[in-house]
Amino acid sequence: MTDMKKRTPVAKIMTTDVISVDICESLKNVDKLMHDRHIRHLPVISHGKLAGIISHTDIMRLSFGSLFDGQQASDEAIFEMLKLEQIMVTNPKTVAPSESIRDVAEFLTKAEFHALPVVEDGRLLGIVTTTDVIRYLVDQYE
Repeated sequence: MTDMKKRTPVAKIMTTDVISVDICESLKNVDKLMHDRHIRHLPVISHGKLAGIISHTDIMRLSFGSLFDGQQASDEAIFEMLKLEQIMVTNPKTVAPSESIRDVAEFLTKAEFHALPVVEDGRLLGIVTTTDVIRYLVDQYE
C-alpha cells in the first residue's frame, strides 16, 4: 500500500446523506425509523449540533423482542416512559473528515461500538461504520 493510501481521509468512505433525528423525537418513532430504513445507528441532533448517537442495540436493550405474546404493548409502554436523551450515548466519539481511514479502522477495532459520526465545527457531515471500513479494505484487493 502506498503512503497516499495510508493517508486516505475518512471523508472518502463516509456516508454523507445521513439520516438523523432530533433530540425531541420519541423512542417509538426512532425505533420505527430504524426498522423501516434498515439503519443501525442514528445521530441525534439538538439545535443543529450533534448531541448524541443511538444504536439499534440501545433500543433492543429496552425491548422484550418476541419473548412472549403481547410484548409489543410492553415495548411501547417502555418507549413512552423514556426519552431519547435518556437512552442515547451523549457526547459520542467523533472523527474529523480529514482523519485517516487507517486511524479510524484502528480505533473501531478497539471500540465497543461500530459507528462514528464525522463532525466539523460541531456540524454533522457524515457517519462512518465498520462496514464502510471493511468495504474500503476489500476494494483495495480488487
